[in-house]
Amino acid sequence: MPNIVIIGSGPAGVSAALYAVRAGVDTTVLTKGPGALDRAEKIENYYGFAQPVSGAELERRSIENAKRLGVRFVTAEAVGLTYTDKLTVETMDKNYPADAVILATGASRAVPRIPGLAGLEGHGVSYCAACDAFFYRGKDVAVLGSGEYALHEVQALLPVAKSVALLTNGAPLTADFPPEVTVYPQAVEAVLGETVVTGVQLSGGVQLPVSGVFVALGVAGSTALARKIGAEVDGNRIVVDEKMQTTVPGLYAAGDCTGGLLQVAKAVYEGAQAGTEAAKALRKG
Repeated sequence: MPNIVIIGSGPAGVSAALYAVRAGVDTTVLTKGPGALDRAEKIENYYGFAQPVSGAELERRSIENAKRLGVRFVTAEAVGLTYTDKLTVETMDKNYPADAVILATGASRAVPRIPGLAGLEGHGVSYCAACDAFFYRGKDVAVLGSGEYALHEVQALLPVAKSVALLTNGAPLTADFPPEVTVYPQAVEAVLGETVVTGVQLSGGVQLPVSGVFVALGVAGSTALARKIGAEVDGNRIVVDEKMQTTVPGLYAAGDCTGGLLQVAKAVYEGAQAGTEAAKALRKG
């Protein structure tokens, strides 16, 4: 039986799962737990409810329904997305090969406004260690982050870089990093360099010379995962066609990560479209 892996358990992800599993496709949802919907106190502009419903209650009912139909929910953080013989979603514990993948983790987190970060993107600032580690062989690099996503990037860089520093930008560590990684807990004040990265300026007057800065903040959102595999993105929005398919075959995206109206109704529609079209494509294959 063909299988679909969906990253995210919000309205778009669960809606996609409902349509995929009902189409006879083995469906797994990877979730980090409650998302933005869970924090909505009242929703009164969504079809089917005579009285306002909390986001948490709407999320709970939706997931229960999906489980009833046979959708498998796995608590795991997606940290990477690759393609060899088939699409594979990477987590710290195991990998999930899939015939199709649907990205539905919501809107990407804003990158901190650190001077030099945006301007040097592609010139020493990278969002994909697996893609760009090769270019930093024997060089000193830094990873900006503090959790499992950052650990995944660190592990990709350690075998090739001369040294890897971890810049937490004041955030607490939420993963166990190898001892050879030097952790800098100070605030990052600037990424240095005119045409290429030459270092980072930390609070307290500390300057750290590095040739590359790899951004891995929070969890790997849909846009970050899309970037890793080479799908087209436009700012923080994943570019999709009318079938919700990205520029990478077999990879779909739905919900807030595609931009536009950031509402449950739009996310549910796009999830339904992505789940339906992915299942249809697998049946043809």
